[in-house]
Amino acid sequence: MPETDAMNLGANARVSNRLTPATSVPSDKKGMENDATTGKEPETAERLAVQTPAAKPPRHRSVPSAVVQQHEATPAETEIELKLVVNPDRLAEFNEAPIIAANARSRGSRKHFKTVYYDTAERNLRREGLTLRVRQSGTRFTQTVKSACGDDPLTRGEWEASVPSIAPDAVLAAPFMPARLLAELERQPLEQVFTSDIHRHQRLVDLPSGTVEVAFDHGTLKAGERTLPVSEIELELKAGSAAAIYELALQLAEHGPVRPSIESKSERGFDLADDRPPTAPKPRKLRLDPSVPLDDAFTRILRACLHHLLQSIPAAADGRDLEGVHQLRVALRRLRSALHLMRPVSSHSKLEMLRAEAQWLASSLSAAREWDIFQSQTLPGIAKGCPSVPGFEALDEVAEKRRIAAYHKVRFVLAEPRCATFVLSLGAWIEARGWRSDISSENLSELTEPAIAFAQHTLAAQYAKVLKRGRRLKSMNPEQRHRLRLAVKKLRYGTDFLLPLCGEGKAVKRFRERLIELQEELGSYNDMATTTALMSGLGMETPDSRIAAAAIAGWQASALVSVESRLRETWRNFAKTKVPWESEAQA
Repeated sequence: MPETDAMNLGANARVSNRLTPATSVPSDKKGMENDATTGKEPETAERLAVQTPAAKPPRHRSVPSAVVQQHEATPAETEIELKLVVNPDRLAEFNEAPIIAANARSRGSRKHFKTVYYDTAERNLRREGLTLRVRQSGTRFTQTVKSACGDDPLTRGEWEASVPSIAPDAVLAAPFMPARLLAELERQPLEQVFTSDIHRHQRLVDLPSGTVEVAFDHGTLKAGERTLPVSEIELELKAGSAAAIYELALQLAEHGPVRPSIESKSERGFDLADDRPPTAPKPRKLRLDPSVPLDDAFTRILRACLHHLLQSIPAAADGRDLEGVHQLRVALRRLRSALHLMRPVSSHSKLEMLRAEAQWLASSLSAAREWDIFQSQTLPGIAKGCPSVPGFEALDEVAEKRRIAAYHKVRFVLAEPRCATFVLSLGAWIEARGWRSDISSENLSELTEPAIAFAQHTLAAQYAKVLKRGRRLKSMNPEQRHRLRLAVKKLRYGTDFLLPLCGEGKAVKRFRERLIELQEELGSYNDMATTTALMSGLGMETPDSRIAAAAIAGWQASALVSVESRLRETWRNFAKTKVPWESEAQA
């Protein structure tokens, strides 16, 4: 799908570790104005608390030791960057937005970048989370290696070095690659995957809360005969508080439609080259030390939720990967669960507004997901089991029309200014730790305490609620089981966030496994109930389609018997499993 048809929401923050070997050059974004700010205030990097572990490049016979030693001595810098995708015909208007016109230091500078991205034929670098590019700006060639870095999914490592031509220098890149990848590169040569041709207008904007570098980018990505337009605004914090970048983004959103995005040009280019839709990965496992202050734990949990949300949106808008809408719904549920966890120690007004907006967005995705399940799982599974029954193809055609209509709604909602404002407001609230506003001194003090006590109390309360809801499982009606399923989901996401504080012992693993099994069984039961509602809304225009609908109803009535038996057994196993947040369970 063209980028301008389904421009994606997101916020992109990254850490840049600048390589400074004898051949190093400044970043393309540095020094673009004579009075440019060259670094951040020390307290800014400390407040953002983005940690980048010291790099430990693998030793390899083809890597000069001087390069490795120099890299190891290079200090890390902290970068926070937000990307806003806009329609190409509106990009120039944002350059004249009031917030830019009133606060920009000067008219800025213009540059033209031609960039080639490299990988092996089997995409070995990409599988390792690395990208390698060479960018030409005038007569200068700069090679950049980027990588995911640390536990924070919004951080990235970035190392730059000068090279003599557009061809990559694998020796300079080697210190930042694992040994197994270096071995692969000896077997498979690097090759050109795609190119980008970008025109950039850079300006520095000074706000009361900080200085932001604004880059207006337009151009194309090209892979073979396929091309993809690029039209976006990059906002990079240069000094001051991270609030500055969100203040600027929110005011730009008032000037015209913007779509925050964490999809890098490299991600879009590789998808273009491989002719595949955007992917929606599952959330990364959160790792929290028991001694981490509750305030920091909230920050890391919410950043992880936001990242998962933003990763999922491109695939949801594209629609070809069914995991897109599914993972976006999961991300929104996780976010709402995280916000719910915070209610005892946070002011409610902003928190509840964010929960309501997440609920609004999630409700717009339900129909698309229900039709995805019906078409990809329910209908083909029953049709295969009833080969002599006619009418399944007719039902599939009607269902496809409903699914297409549901995805039109998904794209419309994701393109709404309300959605962009929600994402930007959430990011601003996280970076400012807005939950500390307007709360009692007692709650403020609790935020400084280790998170483990809060985790134990919160998980125990939600676990008790699940046990109470499931007490009479056998006699429950569908609505009561639905409420049980929601309570189990809240406990599941609560354990995703807080259970790592309890360690990684056998008790933690066993409880998590039993909880996931229970959630899946309740989900299967719910899918069958949903199918009944979907079928009642389908127009049965032919005798064959009515026969197929009756077969589906009969099949699921029979399947409910086995589902009911598994569900009761799964519930019994879960209810007798020791909870891992009690000290005796961890022994």
